[in-house]
Amino acid sequence: MTDRTFDVVVYGATGFTGGLVAEYLVAKQDLRWAIGGRNRDKLDAVRQRIGLPDLPVLVADSGDGPALDALCAQTRVLITTVGPYYAYGHEVVAACARQGTHYCDLTGESHFVASTMAKYEAAAKASGARIVHNAGYDSIPSDLGVWMMHEAMVARGAQLRSVRGFARLAGAFSGGTIDTMRTSIKLAGEDKTIRRSMADPYALIPSGAERGPDRSDTVGVHHDPDLGEWVSPWFMAGTNGPIVRRSNALLGFPYGQEFGYSEVWARGAGAGGWARAWMTALSLGAFFGGMLFPPTRWVLDRVLPKPGEGPDRDAREAGWFEHVFVAKGVTGSGEEVVLRGSVAGDKDPGYGATAILLAETGLCLAFDTPQTEGEGGIHTPASALGTVLIDRLRSAGIRFRVD
Repeated sequence: MTDRTFDVVVYGATGFTGGLVAEYLVAKQDLRWAIGGRNRDKLDAVRQRIGLPDLPVLVADSGDGPALDALCAQTRVLITTVGPYYAYGHEVVAACARQGTHYCDLTGESHFVASTMAKYEAAAKASGARIVHNAGYDSIPSDLGVWMMHEAMVARGAQLRSVRGFARLAGAFSGGTIDTMRTSIKLAGEDKTIRRSMADPYALIPSGAERGPDRSDTVGVHHDPDLGEWVSPWFMAGTNGPIVRRSNALLGFPYGQEFGYSEVWARGAGAGGWARAWMTALSLGAFFGGMLFPPTRWVLDRVLPKPGEGPDRDAREAGWFEHVFVAKGVTGSGEEVVLRGSVAGDKDPGYGATAILLAETGLCLAFDTPQTEGEGGIHTPASALGTVLIDRLRSAGIRFRVD
């Protein structure tokens, strides 16, 4: 791909998160890049807003295969923020697979990932295109956090056996995220195949791979002895867990075939933590229940952010996230090893941090030696890039550490 015009194209730059990715790339010197989308006037407005009036603009609708082929043929990497991906992402992945163009997105839609595995895996392998899903807050902290804990176990002469993830964060939702959640809940209610896929912890492992011991995500409130805090269900566990398990399978089970993984939301110690855990669990139940039924969904739609809306700069800068991991392993002599690590950032996780995570994944695909060099297919961040992406993200201010 050395003869391609661009290193990176940001597709969907007129959207809320796409605009943040474009803003982030402005500071990257000597980068050959462009922005893309379906509306030239809106793309022109984006390049004016970010101070690059001569930045190249590429126009293609997400459903126009020939136009997407022409766009993808010009770039080494396509970063796409056009969602909901199940509705608008299939032709984009297909074009990248046909053209041998590396790809990354910020989807949290496991049913979309499952569908691209079925439809485009063979074409991506044939062309060498590395299709990297879930390269935002869904699911880089979880996926690369487990890879980090695996490497720490190996350094201590131990085999990883299990990891528990504990999420802490302060942030806000954008209209795009709400729209994705709305679409996913609606699809699950209408299609039992999608509903089963979203509920299956091993829905994303390759065909024929052996399933592990995990059964379902945490659904109740309890006091966790490893963390010493009250925890509640984590609404992203159903997205992140299948990605972690797919990484393990794609990489040849470095975590072991009996590896267990789970995630919860850490809500604090004492009576305050107990109250927050129960309030969180009840609020999540009310939100997802409300989204299931048209009358209550109509009410929620009146008050929730609309597509294209999101937290302002001050809110994004005030946000933060920390994912704590408790990993357990065993040495060859049978000695148990317990390690604690974390992945953390100082911006709103869904937008400020996600813009960094997604942009750096695209740059990593363009310039760094990948975890699986030359191997195309439907990947995860860990299976495609692993340690090289951790190193790049550390340089960008995301903290990866093992105690």
